[in-house]
Amino acid sequence: MAVATRPTSSLEVVVPAYNEAVRLPDGLDALGARLAALPVDASVLVVDNGSTDGTARIAAAWRGPVPVRVITCPERGKGAAVRAGLLATTARYVGFCDADMATDLAGLDDALALLGDGHPVVVGSRRHPSSLVEDYSHPLRKVGAIVFNRLTRDLAGGVTDTQCGFKFFDGPLARAAAADLTTSGFAFDVELLMHCARRGAAITAIPVRWRDVPGSTFSVRRHSARCLRDVVVIRLAARRPVEAPDPAAQPVPIPLTEISGAGPG
Repeated sequence: MAVATRPTSSLEVVVPAYNEAVRLPDGLDALGARLAALPVDASVLVVDNGSTDGTARIAAAWRGPVPVRVITCPERGKGAAVRAGLLATTARYVGFCDADMATDLAGLDDALALLGDGHPVVVGSRRHPSSLVEDYSHPLRKVGAIVFNRLTRDLAGGVTDTQCGFKFFDGPLARAAAADLTTSGFAFDVELLMHCARRGAAITAIPVRWRDVPGSTFSVRRHSARCLRDVVVIRLAARRPVEAPDPAAQPVPIPLTEISGAGPG
């Protein structure tokens, strides 16, 4: 059920939301059910990104099998919302997924297992040879995605699909990377992965089942130029020296049986 206090969870999932009043209830139902079936205690953090349609109210009123809390991020942009969400987490493992749940949540099992085995960053990839993709997007958007990934692959630890909205991390690593995040728009994934890779974290891509859900806020016409500008800024940031990693923030393998606590499962 929805709670106002900060949860003590082993896994926190951030859901950035801008005017998602229509899609969010079904999304939270699906996410809550899947998280409740995991062998760890889990919770959801919805980040309302300046919505004007009641998104925050709907999220706060949601009732389900796992705790949900809501924070607001007045700075517009998906990157800004994800940054605010990750920095507000406290769990050992954290991640984020899109409000439309375009990525099948069955991938949570694989992501959590890999995190428990010591893989610090686990990302869904629609380009993985074992992925199943139901793609009905406009051809121009497909071409743009291919070009964008080729421009940014070297920055993002070799990841071939930086923009799949299904990414999970060792918690301390994610919070350290998010603290350095400056990209507020749709190119934020590239910078976030870059900050993880520059800290020595290997990035593991997993196959996903993904379907194109109508209603995306991304527009090739309106956002492509901004994304390209952001990539230039990210490349400049990549030239700056990275601070020495804090040993206390390094990923440490933890068997799932040791972190399951009293959560549902």
